[in-house]
Amino acid sequence: MPNQHISVDDSRLQALTHWFTEQLPLIAQQAGFTETTVNHLQPSSSDASFRRYFRWHSESLDLVLMDAPPPREDCRPFVKMAQLLAEGGLHVPKVWAQDLEQGFLVLSDLGLQTWLEILNDENADALFSLAIDALITLQKIPVQNAQLPTYDEALLRRELQLFPEWYVQCELGIRFSEQQEYLWQQACDVLLESALKQSSVLVHRDYMPRNLMLSTPNPGILDFQDAVQGPVSYDIISLFKDAFISWPEERVKIWLQQYWDKARANGIALPETFQAFYDDCDLMGVQRHLKVIGIFSRICHRDGKPRYLADVPRFFNYLQQVLERQPTLAPLAQLLASFPEAR
Repeated sequence: MPNQHISVDDSRLQALTHWFTEQLPLIAQQAGFTETTVNHLQPSSSDASFRRYFRWHSESLDLVLMDAPPPREDCRPFVKMAQLLAEGGLHVPKVWAQDLEQGFLVLSDLGLQTWLEILNDENADALFSLAIDALITLQKIPVQNAQLPTYDEALLRRELQLFPEWYVQCELGIRFSEQQEYLWQQACDVLLESALKQSSVLVHRDYMPRNLMLSTPNPGILDFQDAVQGPVSYDIISLFKDAFISWPEERVKIWLQQYWDKARANGIALPETFQAFYDDCDLMGVQRHLKVIGIFSRICHRDGKPRYLADVPRFFNYLQQVLERQPTLAPLAQLLASFPEAR
């Protein structure tokens, strides 16, 4: 993620700095150190949302400040999920201070390197084994009383509609014909039926290397504020079918087998056969791929951030791999073939 440029008239940064200056003595008291001078806040990163992050370093403690401007962003889900995941045994940022009205948080710093920066052919097996274990820990957290949104049919359909609304219409500049709309609805029905029949667990919803930090314990987990209760295959396929790094299909299948074995041994409700689970992952992945293509197009055309479109071909690659082995998705294959720009 690129460094965020700071304008000299950045009023939100000034407000964040002022607030942090007031909070730092209280944080120091909690953490047991004495340094309370707010030196320069170092821009850390921005992401596809409107959030920004800044680092504060001292000899005793490193902190990350989140600037999430209301009403575009809401810090409350982040704070709620941070507590839920920490209580469940996962390594997530500690919330040292919060001002939900202004959209400011002070968080513990989980490190400087994301997994996306360090993953390679040699360390992938070891790192993904850790990620699988952490995901199973997450999925074992009881969510009945957490009052999380449900990944229901309405939400799944809204996500799928991002593809025709933002990619087909805005990026390709076309609208579905009557036949294309019919094929699209057929494909959506197949994807929804598969997703809704799966067992329901806590879903991070963006469980991928960019949101896993190299830390102790490893991994540190970020960007969990959009968590829901939904299909068990969603996070595991997100981990391996990433927006920014791809792996050979044979290797992904081995990792999915490892997850299936471990998760079943830990009481996660999964299909009785690995092939049935693999099919679920295929179809769940397709739903996510179509959604992400739509989101990346929206980020370009609505938010003026075109760089994400460079990774759209990766998702069409993922789609093609699944279409070749899942005959139930023949309507989607026919639809995509009708506008060759997507290929």
